[in-house]
Amino acid sequence: MEQEEGLKALDNIVTQFNTYEDFLDSQITTVDLYYLEDETLARQLVELGYRGTGERVKREDFEARKAAIEISRLAERAQQKTLTSAGKDLQDNFLMALAMREEDNRNGKLSLNQQQTDAAHTLKKQLASVIFIRDRNSYGQEISGYIDYAHRLKTEDFEVYFSGKKRLLPRTTDISFYNWDADIAVCNSSPNYQVIADNPEGLLFRYKRDRKILNVDPKAQPGDNSTRIPIPTELYIQAVIFDHISRRKT
Repeated sequence: MEQEEGLKALDNIVTQFNTYEDFLDSQITTVDLYYLEDETLARQLVELGYRGTGERVKREDFEARKAAIEISRLAERAQQKTLTSAGKDLQDNFLMALAMREEDNRNGKLSLNQQQTDAAHTLKKQLASVIFIRDRNSYGQEISGYIDYAHRLKTEDFEVYFSGKKRLLPRTTDISFYNWDADIAVCNSSPNYQVIADNPEGLLFRYKRDRKILNVDPKAQPGDNSTRIPIPTELYIQAVIFDHISRRKT
């Protein structure tokens, strides 16, 4: 508890002053300067703990904490730039659902809350979402398909989708694509999922990291560590997100 309070006090000092010299100057009184007649000497006495009006802070502690806070700030800014959903005014349930999953799918790891931290010491969790969309293309043809969300995030800029400039639609390059009017069906394995198209009971996807099967049949269970979540949306005829969580011991 004392260590936490000490760190909090140091953080308050570090964020308040730009440099260690600024902190030292704040501890010097006009009386000190009157008698010492040397600002540099006054700073040295404060640094050594002989003078000063507040808590003593070592130079190395100040500078180390200042650097740590700056690194954390830059990392946060970089993360915000990476997440294309950050700062967007998302109105539709589908886009909000994608935004909730963007960081985990983009980084290849599952964000853990406080109740999950114990498991994090022994298990490495990864989220790999599959998006099902059924709608009409620009020619009015009905299409549907399954999208490997993590793979698409790595190969495409989702800014146009989260900003509403374009709609996310399945393509012939996704893990599954079907044009109902033209009767064109295409399947492709992705870096994350292997397609099992010859299954008599329907289409299956095998997650390559843990080799677990994801069953996308709405009448069947999606499989171990997988969930099927229908998304009410005004953007598409139908939208479903399958979340698969891979657990591996570390």
